[in-house]
Amino acid sequence: MKISKNFDKIRNNSFLKKSIVTLFLRISGAFVLFGFTVFLTKSFSPKIVGQYDFARTFLLVVGSICLLGFDQSILYFKGILTSKKSLAELKNIYYKMVLMLFLASVTALIIILIIDKKVINNYFSDNEVYPIILKSSIALFFSGLSMLNTEIFRALDKLIVAELFRNIIKYVPLVLGAIVLFYYQKETYLVNVFLIGFVVLAVMSSIFVFFYFKRIKQSSTENISHKEIFLKSYPIAISGMALFLLMSFDILFLKKYHNDETVAFYSVGLKIMTILSIIIVTINITISAKISEYFSGHKTEELAKVLKNSSRTIFSITFPVIVLLSVFSDYILSFFGDGYIAAKQAFLILIIGQGISSAFGSSSVYLNMTGRQHIYQIILIIAVIINFVLNRFLIPLYGMTGAAIAFVSSTFFWNFVSAVIIYKKDKMKVFLN
Repeated sequence: MKISKNFDKIRNNSFLKKSIVTLFLRISGAFVLFGFTVFLTKSFSPKIVGQYDFARTFLLVVGSICLLGFDQSILYFKGILTSKKSLAELKNIYYKMVLMLFLASVTALIIILIIDKKVINNYFSDNEVYPIILKSSIALFFSGLSMLNTEIFRALDKLIVAELFRNIIKYVPLVLGAIVLFYYQKETYLVNVFLIGFVVLAVMSSIFVFFYFKRIKQSSTENISHKEIFLKSYPIAISGMALFLLMSFDILFLKKYHNDETVAFYSVGLKIMTILSIIIVTINITISAKISEYFSGHKTEELAKVLKNSSRTIFSITFPVIVLLSVFSDYILSFFGDGYIAAKQAFLILIIGQGISSAFGSSSVYLNMTGRQHIYQIILIIAVIINFVLNRFLIPLYGMTGAAIAFVSSTFFWNFVSAVIIYKKDKMKVFLN
């Protein structure tokens, strides 16, 4: 009887249902990533794995600039349009975003073509860097489009489709391509397969987007211009770029001061840490549109309740995962290969630091969804400076451990400051209480 009542409660709790579905798909994606990483580290040399991680990092950093924050601002506009009962305008906003994404991606590619390849190769002391950067630049538009399409699915309330693309489908081209390369002993083409995968994802997801947009028949009562989209999005873009820089300076400096093998060892620790970040991102994405809607509608009680539930859910799930990862860190890292145990100290610092940050709940999403993008932008810029300085001085001396310390210190800074500002301005507790 009691169990039956609990199931009824879950069915009637929209937030809980969405969180459970999203969390399940994200955990499934984490297992796919984990399995692929094991296959990659055991089947490919650390040098090839390091080149792949470098290309992935480049796409994250430069791609976040070209995407201009559209992947997050589309959810902001969705919340605003829902409160005004004019959701049809979302289609026009999407097309304008795609155009601006294309122009930004072409501009980035032209800049890379203008720069002398000797300058880039000499900086990293590696003649193989420029071709990787050039090919990654060509893939920028397709990478950005696949990310934007994923968030469009969420904005259109296609939760399962969004999470399938985000956590499962996006790995399919890379996994299949890597298996083929291993079978035919063409491992050096791993970066090419990785980048071509984004072309496949962009085409597939665009077909779904057009199909869903065809179902929207009503006309729009709003007319949001390119300028308004840009002005609302670019602060989020800067914030997003700052976040990616926080996750990328360590890779770039490890590449410069050490080698591809060190990048590969450290990157495995980062990927395992995503198990924790998946929990945080899952809850935050689920409530992002609601935060915008409740804040715009001045529904403070509902907003406070959503924030309270999210912070408690994040921490209650994160804590046991931290304990498990810490206790079995040797076994987990050795699973990728004996050499990867070298990342143990850095790995422990990363996951414990991520656990501490999880206590600050949905601070970043709250600022972005309530029109405080500029405040969040300033906080993250300061955090990036802190991260850059710490990485610059710690990595040459302490390698992977220094990179982990820099990452955790800067992450704690922006989470803590954001939570304090939110409480002072709105008396909202995004942190665990």
